Amino acid sequence: MRSLFLAAVAALALSSPAAAQTALTPNIGGRTVALPDGGYEFGWPGVYFEGRFTGRSVEVAADPQLEHLAVSIDGKVRTELDLPGVARMRFDDLGPGEHVVRVDKLTESQTGSARFLGFTVGRGGQALPPPARPRKIEFIGDSHTVGYGVRSAKRSCTQAEIHDLTDTSLTFGPILSRRLDADYRIVAFSGRGVVRNYGGSSPGQPLPVLYSRLIPGQAAPAVDPADPWRPDLIVIGLGTNDFSTPVAAGEAWADEAALHADYRKTYAGFIHDLARRQPQAKFLLIAGDSFAADVDAVAQAVDAETPGLATPVRITGMDLSACDWHPSIADQTMMADRLEAAARTVLP
Repeated sequence: MRSLFLAAVAALALSSPAAAQTALTPNIGGRTVALPDGGYEFGWPGVYFEGRFTGRSVEVAADPQLEHLAVSIDGKVRTELDLPGVARMRFDDLGPGEHVVRVDKLTESQTGSARFLGFTVGRGGQALPPPARPRKIEFIGDSHTVGYGVRSAKRSCTQAEIHDLTDTSLTFGPILSRRLDADYRIVAFSGRGVVRNYGGSSPGQPLPVLYSRLIPGQAAPAVDPADPWRPDLIVIGLGTNDFSTPVAAGEAWADEAALHADYRKTYAGFIHDLARRQPQAKFLLIAGDSFAADVDAVAQAVDAETPGLATPVRITGMDLSACDWHPSIADQTMMADRLEAAARTVLP
């Protein structure tokens, strides 16, 4: 079990009389729903919370529910939570000076969610303004963006292994964001496409339909139109699920040609909608082996109206050695390399 001994020891430390506590204002990456008690509920992949402080002690409170959360201090993972129920951990072995505490959501929750309940520092500590970065990037995608089973060293995995070995923190999104000193949001859902999901599943519920949700498995609440999130760059990787399985009888498309035409039209419309809401953002469009020509056509259609808005980025040559032939950690790093090269040409 993932560092549960450390978590248990930290939790037991709280049975002693509590010292004076000071709450930290977190920097939040990703979509969240504010709770009445001051905490946050979240379900999209890659959500994170960061606090900055001085002092020798910090407490972290969270409820993973059925997800896995990593707790790190100063860039080093101290424990991973993977049991449901509220965990309150105190780390009181810190040296003097400034520290950053962070909680990262690792796994994918398609129906559930997790809760973050806060950071506090002990007596003698001081809360500092949360970390802030000069850039912001949004990642929209499918299982490749989620990091589906990315920790696996084999392709054949059980459903439990897929869940437990998924780790969004190891994917191209966070890697690229660290390189560009950017905060990020990830809006990604395994098996979803632009107009068609894997194997024709969940008809009428592709990623653009889910996009406005604050919790992926819940139709409400939706994103507030006044949301202050303003990304400089939006990276989209959608298409693998649209085309990886043949169109079957009874689906909405008469044949493959009709599917490709619908994909191109809907994808371009989705980008136009995003650009209206985020006029400051540039777009990078990931083009995989089976749909590169479609992505090129989408970029050309978008740029015909707004020159230079969308740039296709060709991704090929992956070993796909993780669960169910998904990108490995090495593949994720390679994708970050190619996206970084493109990002540095479009970002100011």
